[in-house]
Amino acid sequence: MKNQYHRQRLGVLYLLPIVFSLLSILSITAKAETSLADTPAVSTELQALPDTASSSHKVTEVGIPDDLWVRIRNGFAMPDLQVDMVQEREQWYANRPDYIERMTARSSKYLYHIVEEIERRGMPTELALLPFIESAFNPQAISSARASGMWQFMPRTGKDFDLKQNAFRDDRRDVLASTRAALDYLQRLHGIFGDWHLALAAYNWGEGNVGKAVNRNLKAGQTVAYTDLRMPAETRLYVPKLQAIKNLVADPQGMGIRLPSIPNHPYFQTVPLPRDMDVALVARLAEVPIDDFKALNPSAHRPVLLAGGTSQILLPWDNAEIFESNLAAYGGRLSSWTVWVAPKNLKVPEAAKKVGMSEEEMRSVNKIPPRMIIKAGSALLVPRPSKQVKDVTSKVADNGQLNLTPEVVLRKRVIKAGKKDTLASIAKRYKIASTDVAKWNNLSLDSTLKPDQKLVLMLPGKAGGKSKKASQLNKG
Repeated sequence: MKNQYHRQRLGVLYLLPIVFSLLSILSITAKAETSLADTPAVSTELQALPDTASSSHKVTEVGIPDDLWVRIRNGFAMPDLQVDMVQEREQWYANRPDYIERMTARSSKYLYHIVEEIERRGMPTELALLPFIESAFNPQAISSARASGMWQFMPRTGKDFDLKQNAFRDDRRDVLASTRAALDYLQRLHGIFGDWHLALAAYNWGEGNVGKAVNRNLKAGQTVAYTDLRMPAETRLYVPKLQAIKNLVADPQGMGIRLPSIPNHPYFQTVPLPRDMDVALVARLAEVPIDDFKALNPSAHRPVLLAGGTSQILLPWDNAEIFESNLAAYGGRLSSWTVWVAPKNLKVPEAAKKVGMSEEEMRSVNKIPPRMIIKAGSALLVPRPSKQVKDVTSKVADNGQLNLTPEVVLRKRVIKAGKKDTLASIAKRYKIASTDVAKWNNLSLDSTLKPDQKLVLMLPGKAGGKSKKASQLNKG
């Protein structure tokens, strides 16, 4: 009985919260009904008013813009630069509508990705316009100073920001890698100078040069704004160019130009590259024109993509799924090429013969200029044997270099021996081997020379005046 009593008591205690909750609900409902009954009839009249009368009190919803230019304008955050050079550049661009249209049409492949990256980092969207003045949005652009790509990275600066430059690809041209590196660099420069105009000047002229110009002004008690510094004409015009492009984008109609519409959605997506594949085959399986494929994958400058170094490719948004489907159904050979590492210094004809290529084909595929010798350890693209199963290793694909040296030509020269000359003394004087001197003159190594005896020497000399220039191209 005692246990039963306790169970009954506990049951009541458990039910009490439920009873109180029900009573509360009934009370609230009653109040609500009373409130509705007391509501003046005018409320019904208000409900009957047209939507336009009530819409003025609604909070305006900010939608995502359909056009990418609107999104870029909304993110402008740099102070405007107001100097005469800006108006001059505005007029220059406005007078060239065809040039503007070509640039903007080319930019439509890349701008969405750049804007996404800039917004993700919280940077001003003016920076998305920088490739307009760097390269006209041409990822294949190369300057006379050897700057390359859409963001125009110099070789050394590219290496500083982990942009690979090897025998098979140049990441300074890669859309994703170069954009990442450029924004990293600009963020670093802004961190150094605390001013976007100075950061841009440093991007063009070098942070060391801008730092020196700033220090000169500080020592002289002068201000250090962009317009106050002494700098080369190119850098002086650099920010005004960007400001002019910004003004054109901000108000194209007012400037008398037309900007082709760019949809505010991704143009491309990344797709894994599972195996070494010929560029032409990738484009065919993706059902993309070869030029369009190269425009999205400009870092590849050989006829094959090596999966060990290029782990992914870019394809137009609607073609990525097509590529993966066609690749899964494809049963043919994926790559016609592989990599061969030169075991020693070789002339091009010798190397070509070893791998079964013509000299002309080896020069063309590997971009080897005339009168150059292939140095030991160089990685060269050669035909892939039909039975070869393995792809090129990651180490070679990611780091292989083509190193060339000018070909040395031996030129005949006739000299006269002196009274005390020997084969050894002559060889030492001309920095050649005494055995070669003996061979060229049909003598033994212990032959005694007579005064004024004529000797034939084959002395090294460069093959031509262009060899120095050719040596500068040895990276392909």
